[in-house]
Amino acid sequence: MQSRGVHLQYSFHPQGQRGAEVQNPLFDLLTAVREHGSIQHAAKAMGASYRHVWGALRQWEEVMGEKLVTWAQGQPARLTPFAERLLWAETRARARLTPHIEALRAELERVLAEALDGTQQVLTVYASHDLALPLMREQASAGHRLHIDLRFAGSMDALRALAEGRCGVAGFHVPRLEDGGGVFAQGLKPLLKPGRHKLIGCTRRQQGLMVAHGNPLRLRSLTELAHSPLRFINRQPGSGTRLLTDHLLAQAGVDPSLIGSYHHTVEDSHMAVAAAVASGLGDAGVGIEAAARAFGLDFIPLVEEEYFLVCLKEALEHPAVIKLCQVLQDPAWPRLLAGLAGYGASQPGEVLSLTKALPWWHFRHPKEAATAGAPALAQDGPTEDED
Repeated sequence: MQSRGVHLQYSFHPQGQRGAEVQNPLFDLLTAVREHGSIQHAAKAMGASYRHVWGALRQWEEVMGEKLVTWAQGQPARLTPFAERLLWAETRARARLTPHIEALRAELERVLAEALDGTQQVLTVYASHDLALPLMREQASAGHRLHIDLRFAGSMDALRALAEGRCGVAGFHVPRLEDGGGVFAQGLKPLLKPGRHKLIGCTRRQQGLMVAHGNPLRLRSLTELAHSPLRFINRQPGSGTRLLTDHLLAQAGVDPSLIGSYHHTVEDSHMAVAAAVASGLGDAGVGIEAAARAFGLDFIPLVEEEYFLVCLKEALEHPAVIKLCQVLQDPAWPRLLAGLAGYGASQPGEVLSLTKALPWWHFRHPKEAATAGAPALAQDGPTEDED
């Protein structure tokens, strides 16, 4: 079959765009036909005429060199196996590229904002993938004259970007731990120092198992995946969700190697994991509830976690960071979060110390260390007073 080329383009509109939507008329058309079961109903849903949709289908079949829809008199229209594979492949590719699409859009919006208004504050944020942060960026731009240059990365990669001066604020997430922190302490303590870094309250969210609609495999916990042939879709090393998954397994005394594909089948975002499960390429994956709902999956809650923003202590006086705190303190922020399943505001815009927000850190004041006969400098980081 003759190969088909792909051409990308973007445009400017009065209203901004949310999420990683990349519109394409072919996939809009295929989705409408699959959802409504007839060309007539698909045309009505799209606000187009029957004749227009019929002609578009014929044109796309010529371009692709394959049949896309089959139907018979009195029978619902159905996508061909090729069209189904094409639609799922595009959905998974778009979900997988969400962080990169967001980064490209953020960069283009930053350039446009600077060109239109040089007085607008610009703040670069590297953050673990999250569905609420694009809403925060929109709110900042619309009502606070702050452009947030948002770049998605794993939690530890985001913190490294902050340490290397590539951003002014980083975003990471942790569950509410009561013990010594385990894998979170190992991963985060080298990158965060009490007295040097300050946290900014942002959101809380639910993490859990994402499984097929109806949960046909009757999964109830992560540990049930051990010693089973079920296919697990994991997150990439260095991501906060990978740390969470490692932590939950360690807490249950389960060796990750007992879960098939744990170290081999990975995706870079919650949406990509959800798309993989929804397409049947996996049986379960850990992710946020909002991603599961977006793909019509069932969600089995495992843990609630806090999503923090973090900056250097001296950056709290920067006008852009001040505006960021004002965005989070705006009453509109909790209302925006209410539209995302499993989300809620958590001390929004409040400046927090590491050791108070993360009690598992077990930071010791130098006086306490000296009393215990320990060295004056604790290994966890600088010992200056955080308050």
